[in-house]
Amino acid sequence: MGPTGGIGPSPVHFATGIFGCQMCDSRVPDGDRPVKLCKIRLNDGSLRVASMLETEVRLLDLTQIDQCHSLMDILNSSDPFGLARFLLRPDATAYPLSAVTVLAPIDSQEVWAAGVTYKRSQIARMEESETSASNYDKVYTADRPELFFKATPHRVAGPGQPLRVRGDSSWSVPEPEFTLVAGPDGRIVGYTIGNDMSARDIEGENPLYLPQAKFYRQCAGLGPCVLLAEQPLTAEHVDIGLQIRRAGAVVYSGATKLSQMKRTPEELISWLFRENELPQGAFLMTGTGIVPDDNFTLEHGDEVSISISGIGTLTNPIVKDAI
Repeated sequence: MGPTGGIGPSPVHFATGIFGCQMCDSRVPDGDRPVKLCKIRLNDGSLRVASMLETEVRLLDLTQIDQCHSLMDILNSSDPFGLARFLLRPDATAYPLSAVTVLAPIDSQEVWAAGVTYKRSQIARMEESETSASNYDKVYTADRPELFFKATPHRVAGPGQPLRVRGDSSWSVPEPEFTLVAGPDGRIVGYTIGNDMSARDIEGENPLYLPQAKFYRQCAGLGPCVLLAEQPLTAEHVDIGLQIRRAGAVVYSGATKLSQMKRTPEELISWLFRENELPQGAFLMTGTGIVPDDNFTLEHGDEVSISISGIGTLTNPIVKDAI
């Protein structure tokens, strides 16, 4: 784990980024780098918005713009990329990552999730429940995707913060997901890493138990930053990796590509905003293509790391209370 609880070497090395270029090379001029925004806490306890580089963060000066007080205000502006560039002054104060605490990049937005968007996820969901197998099979091919409410901000963990396995679950897994960041108008303004924690046994018992399997305290991870969507997305260049450690040893690892997702990000966002109002914007987890074997379940003390090329690595310890 890195010094900020998740900003460290990726468990899977990705050389190319979301747009097919090197994303974190310190030799790249600032004006040519993709912008990755994060929320941090300084040692004095103050919360700030910063630009994340490979080994440091640089503070944004939000005092330059009226009505701009948070990361959400930047993301919900008419031009997040241009505004972020403007707020990042050439003489911006820089801190090494080891000197700050990186938080989940969320303010007041809702967190939603999509299900059964990868073939592997469809198979796994069908294996969970024989009685509901046909429903999962149908939703994979239907025009309408499966969308569900995932978390409120206070249920979201950032880098290094604990994620929870329900005490009444005996079969729970992390779900590494490429996550879209949308403004109130439904525009995709950025991307981050999401962990859609899932109690597979509870959902498999009855699909009507899905809210309990997905929505509880410390049920979602986001971070470490939001990569602003400056250019069109190239799904073939987005690699997603998962690594789970137990007592220091790797007990599971897997990888997939965003290009394996059946639906496009634009399609999923359009369905989320259909007949729906999200005045603070939203995070939308887009489903998982990495599913551990059926005999695997998370345990108290495990450490989950999710890497996505161009964004970074989100690492969280796992906690579970005995019931």
